[in-house]
Amino acid sequence: MDLLDVTIVNVAVPSIQKDLGAAYSQIEWIIAAYVLSFAAVLITGGRLGDIFGRKRLFLIGVAGFTAASLACGLAASPALLIGARFVQGAMAGLMVPQILAIIRVTFPKEERAKAIAVYSGVGGSASAVGLSLGGLLVQWNLFGLDWRPIFLVNVPVGLAALAAAAVVMRDSRSAHAPRLDIVGMVLAVSAVLLLVYPLNEGRRLDWPAWTFAMMGAAAVVFAAFLAYERWRARTTGSPLIDLELFRSRPFTVGLASWLLFWVGFGGFFLIWTLFMQAGLGWSPMRAGLTSVFFAVGAGIGAGVSVSALAPRFGKWVLLAGGVITAGGFGLYGAMAAHYESGFASWQMVPPLLVTGIGFGIVVAPTIDMLLGQIPDREAGAASGLLNTGQQLGMALGVALVGILFFAQLDHDSAHGVDSVAAQTRTELAATGLPKPAQDQILAGFRACVRDRSAEVDPTVVPASCRDSMAADPRITQTLTRAGEDANAVNFAHTFDYTMLWGIGLMALVCVGFLALPGTIRLEQHESETGDEELVTV
Repeated sequence: MDLLDVTIVNVAVPSIQKDLGAAYSQIEWIIAAYVLSFAAVLITGGRLGDIFGRKRLFLIGVAGFTAASLACGLAASPALLIGARFVQGAMAGLMVPQILAIIRVTFPKEERAKAIAVYSGVGGSASAVGLSLGGLLVQWNLFGLDWRPIFLVNVPVGLAALAAAAVVMRDSRSAHAPRLDIVGMVLAVSAVLLLVYPLNEGRRLDWPAWTFAMMGAAAVVFAAFLAYERWRARTTGSPLIDLELFRSRPFTVGLASWLLFWVGFGGFFLIWTLFMQAGLGWSPMRAGLTSVFFAVGAGIGAGVSVSALAPRFGKWVLLAGGVITAGGFGLYGAMAAHYESGFASWQMVPPLLVTGIGFGIVVAPTIDMLLGQIPDREAGAASGLLNTGQQLGMALGVALVGILFFAQLDHDSAHGVDSVAAQTRTELAATGLPKPAQDQILAGFRACVRDRSAEVDPTVVPASCRDSMAADPRITQTLTRAGEDANAVNFAHTFDYTMLWGIGLMALVCVGFLALPGTIRLEQHESETGDEELVTV
């Protein structure tokens, strides 16, 4: 539920905007509020599970998430929806770290890899599944509720999860429960918020000076957090994050590679969605159903890598996954540039399957390898670090890749116009327009395409596009078709260009995997006797 909600809202944006009369800035906050609170609470949520019991925190998180989802579905204004999304993200931040921690301390070692494979296959493909489910729910318009079922669907699912967890799940916590590190919690949450907020808002506001000031402040607060955690470990004990974890080379290198990996996929999920919907003009349902093939590939990759490959080949499986992912990125970009506006859903199946398989091959063993380097007493905190790395990576990817994508989209707008100019001129001539009038209309058309490519708010019609509208419906029809084709060509070539940066990021991820010890295997660290307390309830 929680990971689906990161992307499920994206396909419902036009419907929410129309129904609630939301401004584009409010729509961005509806999306960003969840990511902000989710990322900010993850580390703290993991440690709270270590202290007070992971089952207890999981149940609180599920109950709160379900209630917040109901509030989202019933929201009558953008402000209420934004507030409910903040609560929803915070509750997800309490819930999610407990899952990996519970897997780490309750499953026998021989079963743990399978459990993580299932978690990785489901959780890792959630972004794609969110697009699919969101598209279907919006398209079906269940009970005339329009966009609201994308949130209300969480209510029965949440209630069922709550009942099942209460009966089946065993509670666990650190046997020597650490004390609550209030100062560390405040510093950690502040550092994450100071970083994620400007990354989410920067592009829309054209990166004012205060966004860079906030990111600089995030670095200062993070340094203060590290200094305080070291001091607390030496004196009173029970730091929020045991910095001794980072003495493990596999854990440190693996976590850095994990962060970079999600930078790449955060950007990929953004531009992939934009290409299908804003570029090719697909409906949310069509885009969502096409994305299922990525989820299928992720499930295959996760299952095969953990059960058969990683136990035998260790870090080389991670390296192979990074190479396959890079190959999928390259194939997808090349096919987009080749087919342009004619790119069909079935033609996307091969690159999506390849990319998904590479994704699954990396995600599942990396989680298993990282959790294998930690003692059980730190399972919650380490799980929080993993999930925070994922969310921070995605936020960085959206910001950094978004800058590259939209800058290139603006720069490359002339390419799209050039690709349709000859056909457009032929159709204009067929209406009887003299050549000077054709030249004037084509100049206005070129300005319209350029200005629309540079527009931050896709719902805004630039003045140049309004000025280029013609009284003759035949000319309007010609320009509309030409605009759609030019836009698709522009998006296709920009997508191809940005995928090259994705390949570069995967190369860096592979370098990180190469830096892992050659003998690294899954779950190297044995549970410490007496280190973990299991409470059956």
